[in-house]
Amino acid sequence: MKGVTRRQFLRSSSVGLGVGLAGGLAGCAASLKGDFAPKSGRRVIVIGGGWGGATAARYVRLADPSIEVILIEPNKEFVSCPFSNLVLSGLRTIESLTQPYDGLRRRGVKFIQESVTAIEPDTKRVRVGEGYLVYDRLVVSPGIDFQWEQIEGLPAVKDTVLHAWKAGPQTVELARQIQAMPDGGNFVLTVPPVAYRCPPGPYERICQVAWYLKTNKPKSKVIVLDANQNIVSKTALFRAAWQAYPNIDYRASNKVTGIDTSTREVRTDFDKVKYDVLNLIPPQRAGAIAVQADLVGADKRWCEVDHVTYESVKQKGIHVVGDATIGLPVPKSGNVANNMGKAAALSIVSLLNGQTVPIMPPGNTCYSWVSDREAIAVVNAYKIENGKVVQIEQKLTPAQSASVAQRAEGWRQSIWADMLS
Repeated sequence: MKGVTRRQFLRSSSVGLGVGLAGGLAGCAASLKGDFAPKSGRRVIVIGGGWGGATAARYVRLADPSIEVILIEPNKEFVSCPFSNLVLSGLRTIESLTQPYDGLRRRGVKFIQESVTAIEPDTKRVRVGEGYLVYDRLVVSPGIDFQWEQIEGLPAVKDTVLHAWKAGPQTVELARQIQAMPDGGNFVLTVPPVAYRCPPGPYERICQVAWYLKTNKPKSKVIVLDANQNIVSKTALFRAAWQAYPNIDYRASNKVTGIDTSTREVRTDFDKVKYDVLNLIPPQRAGAIAVQADLVGADKRWCEVDHVTYESVKQKGIHVVGDATIGLPVPKSGNVANNMGKAAALSIVSLLNGQTVPIMPPGNTCYSWVSDREAIAVVNAYKIENGKVVQIEQKLTPAQSASVAQRAEGWRQSIWADMLS
């Protein structure tokens, strides 16, 4: 790196060290042909502007402004999945969770609002429309996609059966359906088998919907069909929170196997369950571009990476961050993706400058809202041992409280600044 110490790098969240050319690369995908932005110096391309990708783009520029960074993301703005469950209970709007990429542009990150159609590791190119871009190092942060085929009947109705597991229009529509549900109706939520994005996410969602229904539709129920044997995160804290919600009907070891929208039923190995509003969260794997590029491992779901550099173990020169990684023992959380983005960025800059790659263990803080004003939290600390991530400590809040919710608000503002400013 040039003129930036590791300590300064880790501490900096809003002070720039230099700004290159701002803005984006114009043109729709249909008009992008050939090498539409020839490389004139060292270049890092980032695919995906979520928690991991946006962080990686920002921190490469922060660490070495001489490196050109291009972020390719199909969405115009960043929408946060953390806090999106509060949209379902009416405590937040989707607009409050939406942030522009203007801060990254000001740092000189070039933005292309398109989808990457293919990665070509042998030639170090990414395909966008009919054109391509050449890179020196590539960061892939594709998030998750769904394994629709694992639930009978779902592929045919996947555009109308809501998962709302990618914050945005489906979140807003699911909130509308909950508000329109008659008092006395059944809201059915399905939890997929691990691993999936945000282990505590479904259980926080249960709390938010149960709170809303208890407050506004007291005759209604939340029926939970969990493919897992128990709550997989913050178990005791969630069970304590659920004591306030007699409208929750939690059924463990109930994996959904099929759906029939004509009868408004979901099937498990044991039963058929009627719904008025259905929130079916399918099994998950790494985003499609990671599969296309042969970045997924033997499980055919998640990407194996070096835990120091986040470089793919299958494709050299490609770094994978965020939910798409196997991750263990770290969860698939926003905070972990943010930490992976930083570590990958620092590794990339060190590698491009011929320097020793520093070891940066990830960390994780995860807040879950259990009512309109109280939250719970877990904090995990890790180390790198023999090239692998090892958990050294986990701390849970002793109980739900309004003070934890206040800390969650501060965390949200701080980490968004760290990603996007």
